[in-house]
Amino acid sequence: MVLDEVWRGLDGVDALSGPQGAPLRRTVKLILDPLVIRPVQHPRCAGSVLDADGVTLLTSLVLARSDALRACASWFTVLKQARRALRITEGNAQDLYFQRCFELATLHGEPGADARERAVAVLREVHEGTGGRTTTALKNLVTEPNRLAELTSLIESAWRTRPLASSGARDLASALIELLDASTLAREGDPADAGPLLDELIEDKVGTHRGIALWRPHPRHGADDLGLTLHECPPRPVVGATASTATLALPFDRSIYERVFTVLQGSIDRTDLPELPTLVSTEVTRSCSPWGLLDESLRVTASAGCELALGLSPLGAMSVAPNPVVMSDARGERGSRAHAVVNARWRREAYVLQARRYSVHLGEIASGPLDVVAAELRIPWRPYLRRLWVRLHGRDVRELAVFDPAELWDLLDGVARSVMLDHRTRVKQALTVATVDIEEARAS
Repeated sequence: MVLDEVWRGLDGVDALSGPQGAPLRRTVKLILDPLVIRPVQHPRCAGSVLDADGVTLLTSLVLARSDALRACASWFTVLKQARRALRITEGNAQDLYFQRCFELATLHGEPGADARERAVAVLREVHEGTGGRTTTALKNLVTEPNRLAELTSLIESAWRTRPLASSGARDLASALIELLDASTLAREGDPADAGPLLDELIEDKVGTHRGIALWRPHPRHGADDLGLTLHECPPRPVVGATASTATLALPFDRSIYERVFTVLQGSIDRTDLPELPTLVSTEVTRSCSPWGLLDESLRVTASAGCELALGLSPLGAMSVAPNPVVMSDARGERGSRAHAVVNARWRREAYVLQARRYSVHLGEIASGPLDVVAAELRIPWRPYLRRLWVRLHGRDVRELAVFDPAELWDLLDGVARSVMLDHRTRVKQALTVATVDIEEARAS
């Protein structure tokens, strides 16, 4: 609400604002948070509820860059006009240009007489740096009849020859939790046994075995229970030809097109990716592999992340506790060091305290945006694992393995922080909308 109020006091930023005058979600995500407010450098501005000093600091940071923000909005308008003139339809304009517009604003101020030339140069730099790896080229590739038949045949063969086993979903939980706890110590500078333990789990293909188990139905902790598929068992992938970031299927339900589409959309420099035909054919193999990943170290990371996720309980004793391997004390606190680290941080979040009150007063979760966040806090392993899979998939495509325990913990802990930040943002938006509704009601 503080940010919304400060933003509404600015003029000339309509191109970065929503219909009600609040900053767009991508404005906050791509410009305000990383480039203006910088909550890592200014922790007083990082919470979902600010004290008086935090309000003053946030206000001063935004107002100090007000000229740059106005110029950024003007540059975005110029780039959109040039984009239309060049008939460019690739990608989301806000995702692609917001930060470039802020860069132009910082370097050159308001658009001048050479604005059109600068805009065209930026557009060519952005769109010609793909090496032919565009979503349009991807669609043309997978819909070409001969290639479609070839890809479909590859999927059928790879899916039919999958290794299957009757192991339980949690058979390897103890070793993975041991790895998690050792990794937290390694991150703090204590080598302990994390390195040899990680190597051993990779050599024993623990991640592969855990991923194979997720192909079979399980009463608890199966792929559906983890939020990775809508089905009792993950279905065979299809080639597909459409995708939208707003309506993507769950990780194990995504088509080959959706999987490659997300990689292209999330790449700043697509030239570091394999050529498009190789990218697609490799994705077929990957989609029919355990965890939907090819690298064993990433499969182990996914499996360890699964154990971390199943021990998360941001609402404390009120959360569903699906993890029988991690023992709890009389207060309902988790016995694992790794779980304690993440849960302690999560429970300090102001929106989590609010969600606890929602759970007490409502009993059952309603359908409002705050209630949806409260519902996710009851089953935190699902949003956590979906986000973890996306990150591991991106690393797998780029062949970025994980062989260092500290890096493994940074990755898993970073996903938890990302989920918390997403919840914070959604709560802020919900409170902003509620404030606007109240003001409009009063005005009428």
